[in-house]
Amino acid sequence: MMKLSIKPLIYRFFLSIIILIIYSFKATKTEPMQIVKNVDLERYSGTWYEIARFPHRFEKDLVGVTATYTLTGGKYIKVLNQGYKNTLDGKLKQAKGKAKLANKDITGHLKVSFFLCFYADYYILELDETNYQYALVGSSSMNYLWIMNRTPQMDEAIYNDLLLRAKNRGYDINKLEKVLQK
Repeated sequence: MMKLSIKPLIYRFFLSIIILIIYSFKATKTEPMQIVKNVDLERYSGTWYEIARFPHRFEKDLVGVTATYTLTGGKYIKVLNQGYKNTLDGKLKQAKGKAKLANKDITGHLKVSFFLCFYADYYILELDETNYQYALVGSSSMNYLWIMNRTPQMDEAIYNDLLLRAKNRGYDINKLEKVLQK
C-alpha cells in the first residue's frame, strides 16, 4: 500500500501563497485606479457572467464562468465563483469567498478573499449605472481584468466599448481571452 505524505502538499501550498503575495506587491500599480464610486450593492448583487478575462492560473481551462454576489445583511458579501473544466459539460469547479467594502463611502471598491484573511482589491472600473447589465472589473494590479455581463452573451457594441475603455486605462487588451458561455 502506498503511503501518502502530507508534507510536500503543505510545502507547495505555502510556497504558492508566498509567491502570490510577492508577485502581487511587484505587480501593484502605484497610481490609484479611477473607479465607479457609487455602486448600489443591492442592484450589483446576483449573478454575473464572465465574458472575457486576463488569463490566470486560478481560472485556467474554465468555461461557463459566473460570479454570484449575495448580500448578507452584515459587513460581508458572499461570493461564489464557478465554472466548468474544459467544456460546458465538464466538472464544475467552485470557489467560495467573501467581500467587504474597502471604504464605506466608495462602494465601487471592494476587498475580496477566498482564503482566510488574505484580501485582494476588486475595483468596479466601468458599470452600466442605469440597468446594471455590464461591468468592467479590475484590481490594484494591471494584471487582472474581467468583462462581466448579466447574461451569457454580450452585445458586440458594448463589448467593443468596454475594450476601448480598458485600453484607455492602460490595459493590454490583447491579453483578454473570451470565455465560452452557454
